[in-house]
Amino acid sequence: MTNEATKDLRELVAELRHELKAFAATRLALLRGEISEKVTNIKFASPGIIGGLVLVATSWLLFTAFLVCAIASIFPNIVWKYAIAFLIVGGLYATGGSIALFLGWQKLRETPLRPERTIRVLKEDKIWLQTEVKTQS
Repeated sequence: MTNEATKDLRELVAELRHELKAFAATRLALLRGEISEKVTNIKFASPGIIGGLVLVATSWLLFTAFLVCAIASIFPNIVWKYAIAFLIVGGLYATGGSIALFLGWQKLRETPLRPERTIRVLKEDKIWLQTEVKTQS
């Protein structure tokens, strides 16, 4: 090998290293941007969600107390009227909660938290690299 061929090889390796660094930096920036976008959305939504949960929980407790009293008033002369009323309300809540939990879990499974765009771009890059290697061979 001549000195000129060695120099060309060194330049080629340096260029390849530079291209790989740029490639990795671009993909990392894409990932960071996508994660940052998701975190920003969560930050803006959190106060409203927390405030809403507090108000809904308070109204839920008051509605439950009303419901228990209303059901207990149906049984005027029974000693266990409040126990029966709590059992009925608890059964209704368990049924409704199970349905809501199932539907929420299904919705959560539909929208994964993984960075879909970044994964798609990396897969496309992999395919591109494989075709480049095949055409160079």
